[in-house]
Amino acid sequence: MKNIFLSTLILLVPLLGQAQFEGLIIWNFKMEITDPKLKAQMEQASAKMNSPEMKAQMQELEAKMNDPQFKAMMEKNPEMKAMIEKQLEATKSGSGGSMMDNMMPKSMEIHIKNSNSLTKTTGGAFDSEILFLKDKETSYSIDRKNKTYSVLPQSPASKTEDYKVTKTTETSTVLGYKCLKYIVEMTERGQKMTNNVWATTEIKDLDPKQFSKIRIGQSQRASFMDKIEGVPLKMNMGMPQGQMTLEAVSLKKETQSPELFVLPAGFTEKKK
Repeated sequence: MKNIFLSTLILLVPLLGQAQFEGLIIWNFKMEITDPKLKAQMEQASAKMNSPEMKAQMQELEAKMNDPQFKAMMEKNPEMKAMIEKQLEATKSGSGGSMMDNMMPKSMEIHIKNSNSLTKTTGGAFDSEILFLKDKETSYSIDRKNKTYSVLPQSPASKTEDYKVTKTTETSTVLGYKCLKYIVEMTERGQKMTNNVWATTEIKDLDPKQFSKIRIGQSQRASFMDKIEGVPLKMNMGMPQGQMTLEAVSLKKETQSPELFVLPAGFTEKKK
């Protein structure tokens, strides 16, 4: 499931080239587990996480999180650390929630100005910020909690034979824009994925061709976007275990602060 999220997230980090759009685009995430075995396992795990016994253990874990040795171990596994912190928050508030709900993101916002972009993903274990600076043709992952940033490596384009794009006649309206559906069949890390993409050609100041430069997953670029006409506003990404839907819920053309598009002062580079 993590691979689906990473693919979706990096797909929507917009390297917008010559685009003149300035504003904010917000997407909402929706995750659905369709594999019966995995769904049962997740429900069983969630029930256990919300039991009185587990809540007592979580209290012990919270105390242990302050132990220097345990804290150092958690720093080496930031995703596990984030998931534990989210579950601790849910336990404290009494909201509980399922492990999947606490782990998966809730929304993503992309600020765009002068072809630079700042992408913020919130909720779950995947809180993140990715800054793209057009003049450097470079993307950075920003960690505000630890006041560090890291340079994201450039990735090769995916091979043409790795994907197949089928244009359909099916349409859908997203935020008042008419979108055409495309079916993208691809293989990533040995797993077959079918992605449905709804794209519009009605947003004239966003250059859709630039989306072909976007990375997909951790090692490829979304070269299949060359075969899609328009700007994607809705995506459904699926694999055997489940599917994620990402849909734009707000698109505003408005002035963005230049301060959003610079590396934060005082942050140090974290080498990978």
